[in-house]
Amino acid sequence: MNGGANMSVAVGASSKAAKPVDPTIYPVDEKVGENTLQRAILELLRPLIERWFQHRRVRAFVGADQFIYYVQHAPTERVAPDIYVLPGVRQGTPISVWKTWERGIVPSFGLEIVSRDWLKDYVEAPERYAAAGIPELVVFDPSPERHADRVAWQHFRRVRNRPLTCVEVSRSDRIRVPALGCYLRAIGDGESTRLRVATGPRGDELFPTAEEAAIAEKEVAIAARDAAVARVAELEAKLRKRRLRSR
Repeated sequence: MNGGANMSVAVGASSKAAKPVDPTIYPVDEKVGENTLQRAILELLRPLIERWFQHRRVRAFVGADQFIYYVQHAPTERVAPDIYVLPGVRQGTPISVWKTWERGIVPSFGLEIVSRDWLKDYVEAPERYAAAGIPELVVFDPSPERHADRVAWQHFRRVRNRPLTCVEVSRSDRIRVPALGCYLRAIGDGESTRLRVATGPRGDELFPTAEEAAIAEKEVAIAARDAAVARVAELEAKLRKRRLRSR
């Protein structure tokens, strides 16, 4: 009799722990024909934003080129930001795709780098980000000179209760992004174009990459060593003078 009772308890516990199975297939990736310039920009910028958040002690996951699904059972309802930020999510979290309904977390920011199909990026990206509920989007065009209607930057933000609204269009080399707490700044041109994190009141200061920071630290250490050696030499010279005077 006790065995039967134990079995019923176990079955009950199992049924409570079970979660509904979602049979929907949510693809992890898709061939989109990313160009080499786009890849080079992302490889530099994504870890830079990650380091910038660590510097500011901001807990967030900075990802790139992954699907964000925002409607359960609807695998076509998705965005694939070139770079995105998940607020409050630890950076080391393993993510293949992100489903906003599972943890109730929507990206706080998305970056789109304009591809060859620039009209699609200009029109469809803001619509999809608005549908996903993402509150801030920056669209960067590395080749705005190719058409009179193209610009370097488009900045969209959710204003009050309205969906994403274009709040700034700029041909400048930089744009301030509140969601990141910094500027994004374009340097170089053509295939050498890159995006950097920039700080200061007007974005004049480039936040260093890990390699640049290591070089700077080494240079500071060398300068400190050289200053110490020079100071020792100075003191030894003074000591020699005193000895000569005392003779």
